[in-house]
Amino acid sequence: MAQASTDGPDGDGGAGAGGEGGAGGPGGDVELGGYRQELKRTLGSFQVFAISFAFISVAVGVFGTYDEVLRTAGPVGIWLWLIAAVGQTLVALVVAQFAARITLSGSSYQWASRLADPRTGWWFGWLTFCYLAIAVVAIDNALASRAFMPLVGIAPDEGTARVITLAVLAVQALVAIASTRLVGWINSAAVGLEVALVVVVAIALVVAVLVTGDGSAANLASRGVAAHAPDYFAVGGGLMLAMIMGLATLVGFDSAANLAEEAKDPHRSVPRAIVGSVVAAGILGMLLLIALTVAIKDVPRISADGSPVAAIMRDRLGPAAETGLLVAVSFAFFGAGVVVMVSCSRLVYAMSRDARFPAHRVMRRVDPRTRTPVPATLLILALGLVLMVALPGAALLELITASTILPALIYGAIIVLYLAVRRRLGRREGAFDLGRLELPVAVCALVWTLLALFVLVTPREALVPVVVVAGLLVLGGLFFLGMLLFDREALDTEPGADTDW
Repeated sequence: MAQASTDGPDGDGGAGAGGEGGAGGPGGDVELGGYRQELKRTLGSFQVFAISFAFISVAVGVFGTYDEVLRTAGPVGIWLWLIAAVGQTLVALVVAQFAARITLSGSSYQWASRLADPRTGWWFGWLTFCYLAIAVVAIDNALASRAFMPLVGIAPDEGTARVITLAVLAVQALVAIASTRLVGWINSAAVGLEVALVVVVAIALVVAVLVTGDGSAANLASRGVAAHAPDYFAVGGGLMLAMIMGLATLVGFDSAANLAEEAKDPHRSVPRAIVGSVVAAGILGMLLLIALTVAIKDVPRISADGSPVAAIMRDRLGPAAETGLLVAVSFAFFGAGVVVMVSCSRLVYAMSRDARFPAHRVMRRVDPRTRTPVPATLLILALGLVLMVALPGAALLELITASTILPALIYGAIIVLYLAVRRRLGRREGAFDLGRLELPVAVCALVWTLLALFVLVTPREALVPVVVVAGLLVLGGLFFLGMLLFDREALDTEPGADTDW
């Protein structure tokens, strides 16, 4: 049975006793949800925005995928970023509708549990957990191999990259455990640096092109090295593959909702952060991509480079600029990894206090001093250790690739949920609300998400990642079956079930 409504972090009674305010105060929604306010509300509006923006991380996304776009679609493929940005903004608007009403840690897990049923909510939680647990490893491994090792002059080596990844994971876990406020400060700094980096780099590249006169606006319409590819316009072909840059980058904006119990004025700050982060990332990313593409002197040479963004910076602005880029990108990677780890730990905590996660009695504990879920955070670190040590290179790569499919599945399910329950949702004065636009926006978002899924699963290279996703669903199904057989009551009851959301 879900016992979170009566137990504190160490099993002591007193639901509501620890809240930071009554039903109308800062802890009000947590108490209405049937819980104690155990997590500390320390995140202001900009810090909440920074959580979502740091997860998206334009610099990280472009730095990590621009080479693939140049090889598969050529420079012209950057315009698909704009389409992805519009589509993901539609999704963010729907997600924000939920985030404005149910401000509890666990985001879609809570929304589905309370507006559909706990069993449906469990599957939302499981899919999100799988995505976040894999994503933090993917981000940190990319930090090690693509940014930190080139920065300090270490030759490419998979073993070295894995050791560095483990060290980064350990540092991030310490930060996440120490203080949510510290996490907010780090991400605010990372976001400020990233925005400045994108703007400065874009301006500097444009100025360099104007001064030297050897850039080319024609690059914006060039297919580059993919010009004669026979499957360029085919389903799963080169042009379609270029869409993955936007789809893989403009995700995770809902992470602010996972920290809703630690945000001030969450009914306003969280939905604004969700939508604002996607819009800001979409605009900044497009500006950066245009500047980078126009600045390319030799398209074939840059397309063959393993790190084309750094190569363009080196060609145009010199080695010092390349070094500065790698420093800033490393910090952006680190900030994104911290956000993912914190977001995943909050999801584990949320599911555990409802007795719906393995070892839930341990995973639901909150340290009384730091006010953070320490066991849940250490679990994410331990999973990263297992993935780094146990999986060979090819298997790890396929698992990471599978993580690009999971967000589209999750967002599609959220939109379907919204269409099913929207008439039952309450309206809170002053909170984010689409009003009459909610139905057309939700329908357009669903169409877009189905298209995104089609793009992600149709390439030949997606076969193994699709199988990996199916395997994760089967693994979740086994645990779900075990709960039905041995702890059915946990899936039949909901804390605060009488609350009208």
